[in-house]
Amino acid sequence: MRGIEYKGLTRVEGPVIITSHCQGAGFNEMVAVYDRDNNKKLGRVLDLSEKWAAIQIFGSSCGLSAEDSKVEFLDKPMELRVGTGLLGRVFNGLGEPIDGYGEIFSSKTMDINGLPINPYARTYPRDFIQTGISAIDGMNTLIRGQKLPIFSGNGLAHNRLAAQIVRQAKIRRSEESFVIVFCAMGVKNDVARFFLDDFEQSGVLNNVVVFLSLADSPTLERLVAPRCALTAAEYLAYEKNMHVLVVMTDMTNYCEALREVSSIRGEVPGRKGYPGYLYSDLASLYERAGKIKNSSGSITQIPILTMPSDDISHPIPDLSGYITEGQIVLDRDLSQRGIYPPVAGLPSLSRLMKDGIGPEMTREDHKDLSSQLFSAYAKVKQIRNLASIIGEEELSQSDKSYLKFGEKFEQRFLTQSEHENRSIEQTLDLGWEVLRELPREDLLRVKEEYLEKYLNAK
Repeated sequence: MRGIEYKGLTRVEGPVIITSHCQGAGFNEMVAVYDRDNNKKLGRVLDLSEKWAAIQIFGSSCGLSAEDSKVEFLDKPMELRVGTGLLGRVFNGLGEPIDGYGEIFSSKTMDINGLPINPYARTYPRDFIQTGISAIDGMNTLIRGQKLPIFSGNGLAHNRLAAQIVRQAKIRRSEESFVIVFCAMGVKNDVARFFLDDFEQSGVLNNVVVFLSLADSPTLERLVAPRCALTAAEYLAYEKNMHVLVVMTDMTNYCEALREVSSIRGEVPGRKGYPGYLYSDLASLYERAGKIKNSSGSITQIPILTMPSDDISHPIPDLSGYITEGQIVLDRDLSQRGIYPPVAGLPSLSRLMKDGIGPEMTREDHKDLSSQLFSAYAKVKQIRNLASIIGEEELSQSDKSYLKFGEKFEQRFLTQSEHENRSIEQTLDLGWEVLRELPREDLLRVKEEYLEKYLNAK
């Protein structure tokens, strides 16, 4: 029966309570739990069997006792109140306002777990997004509706890079600006303050919806926060036809919370202790990006994850790479040499780049130029390894020209100020400038007509 409070719990295990009163309960259903003083705590059904239900509490289970506590199943999933009043507001990971203002004025609520999108309803992403960052626009282009994560390491400049993308991202040949949904999971106060201050100083705060689940917030809140954020993004994109850019940091903290909950539930661990369903759980978040028919809105995702020990084969970046359409990898060696943004040239990839560049989108030479830069920079890595063995003075003149190209590529093309906003034309012209360090006969990936047109242009 619904609306009935069941007294007594089977046991309390940290933030998880077990009850045998579970008739008619549903997975992910919201639950109200009352302690002996009738104080209300919310939770959700985490697991079910015929005889018992596991409920995870949002917050602390302190004060709950097996004998005196009461449970009420609320017959609904967790929902987020949505409306245009979301813009400019700051919420916690559960979607509750924490900016000093009340609830938004709206009677519409949406299930935070989202609705599955029929693959047939999706449209293929093709619109080039100009971020103003040469390492991304020129080599690893971001496309509207794409999910392109940033793989970073502790102490690298991923937060600065994400803030720069938020400030500068725009769709070419369109007057429509992006609405930003920013979600922070398990981050420290100083990281949250950095983003809030940057949004305010750059004047984009009124077009940003912020969800903050800080490091001292309950574990379950980190699992709910990205779902609240993506629900807000879906409302703005598919019902209000806005272009939404979702930035989620740090997905590693999200996965750590998932591992903690899995351990509490006594599940058999998979790789490095993460649950076996880590892949499908991440996919349930990443796959909420895209474009659909009959809506001019879109959701573009930039998840940020810090790779433990800079290990790109760790389960979190490894599985994320399978689900998403590429990755931007930050390199510690480039960062230590003072290069910003320290985007690694070779491990970075945008799988949708080929469909969003070229004539009428960026420029006719973009594809060939990018391919040539990748090829030449790969050879630079090989020659640097050779030079470390035999010495630079033993290299041939051709090899020395590649070393000179590599230095110029990193200092002129990759390096830029975090407040420098380059057009795609400036980025491509810089690419041709650094290619002039190489012998013309080595530029085999570029059409002859483009060499004639751009290589010697001033």
